[in-house]
Amino acid sequence: MKVADKVRSPCVSVCALDANDVCIGCHRTGDEIMHWTRMTNEERREVLKKVARREEKVAL
Repeated sequence: MKVADKVRSPCVSVCALDANDVCIGCHRTGDEIMHWTRMTNEERREVLKKVARREEKVAL
């Protein structure tokens, strides 16, 4: 698989975990961040869905 085909990280270089172990920048958990490089594209897409739900909660 070419690098261009990989699902990109949502990292925005604002790296700090809140009290719930969720990054305030990209909204991934510490475990999701740690395992990102070993995830398949499908696993990454699932994480991005969770990230979107977390972002919605913050926006409320």
